[in-house]
Order: sequence, then C-alpha cells, then structure tokens
Amino acid sequence: MKRLFDLTFAAIGLLALSPILVFVSFLVWAQDFRSPLYLAPRVGRSGRIFTMYKLRSMVINADKNGVDSTSADDARITKIGKIIRKFKLDELTQLINVVKGDMSLVGPRPNVENETNKYSEDEKLILSVKPGITDFASIIFSDEGEILKGSSDPDLDYNQIIRPWKSRLGIFYIQNQTFITDLKIICYTLLSLLSRTSALKGVSCLLKEKNASSALIKIALRDAPITPSAPPGLSKITS
Repeated sequence: MKRLFDLTFAAIGLLALSPILVFVSFLVWAQDFRSPLYLAPRVGRSGRIFTMYKLRSMVINADKNGVDSTSADDARITKIGKIIRKFKLDELTQLINVVKGDMSLVGPRPNVENETNKYSEDEKLILSVKPGITDFASIIFSDEGEILKGSSDPDLDYNQIIRPWKSRLGIFYIQNQTFITDLKIICYTLLSLLSRTSALKGVSCLLKEKNASSALIKIALRDAPITPSAPPGLSKITS
C-alpha cells in the first residue's frame, strides 16, 4: 500500500509541479549555464548507494571541499540557491526518486556515506527502510542551515547537535509508522511552508499521540536551545 501511495502521488506531483520545476531549472541554468540538477550520491535501504536528484542550489563542484553539512551562510550557495533552499524547491525533484523506487514520500532522510559510516548499531535501523523526502526530523530541523550558521566546523556541529535527534526521530518513525502517520507528516510538511510554529506544534502532538518520549515531544517544539548529545546507542558525544 505504501508503494502504491508513493508511486501515485509522486507521479501526480511531478505532473502538477512540472511548470515550477522547469521555470526554476531555467533560472539555475541561466546563472552559470551549467546543469540545474545536482546528482547527489546517497545511502539508501540496506546501505545501497543511489543517485538522489536535487535542484542545484550551490556552485559547481561544491561537494569537492569535503564538507557535507551546509550552513545558511555557506559561501557555496548561489543567489538562486538561497531561494531554492528557503522554499525547499530542491526537494521536489526527489519525486523522481520516489517514482524510481529509491525513496518514499515519507521516511528518514538519506545521508551521505561518510555520515552513515559513523552510525551506531542502533542507528543502522534507519537503513532498514527506504529513505524519504520528508519525516518528523525534516519538519523539526527544516532550519538546519540556520542552526549551523556561523559554525567553524559544520560537520562536527551537525553530528553533535542535529544528528542525535534526527536519528532518534528516524528510529521512532520506523517503529511507529502507519499510513495515517505518513499522511499527517505530509500535511505538517506542507503547513510548515506557511507556519513553521503551527507545524511544530502539530508534530509535537502527533509524537505525543504515538507515546514518544518527553524528550522527543519537547525537541519537536524547538522552543529551547539544542545542546550537544550522544547519538542513539552511544554514550559519548561525537568528537
């Protein structure tokens, strides 16, 4: 049922959004006359590497500097890229991955191999399902770039501040996934484009309905600073 839902709505979404995708792709191409697509290697289900399609928001060869995490003030982001990232337009082309079967509409976000190699045994559960375009963490940490803004080491800060909670939320999703939950996550994802505060409250309530821990429910509200913590299954903070 999940695959049928993914395939149907991804195909409809691509058709409906094709005018926007074509227009934005042209804008990306016009800034430097290079491909508007960024073909991103990502780790999928069972550790399989696949190519994730993204509208390019950064300069050509931006991934050659060895930094995987991106802050809001990253010099590699182009002027058009800032708009693309603000409205999450770079995620729309991942509907192609959903149609191909690499991804689902809802599921833990796919990561680069360099990061999944650091997964604890607990975190490896995340690789037991298809990655998704959106999930709990995608909504809660939609401001990931702002969190990392000004960081001297974005990858380290990502692993200390964001990864522990993303992984916990991904594991919780896998253990509590239902069709209705997927629908609600999609709705809250769309709502977050209009009102982030309302979306966060909705996600927090959904986690509460699912009997999530008080820590997950609280982090969903994002009303307090996030401090470094250890990833699931590990006792020490990443260094």
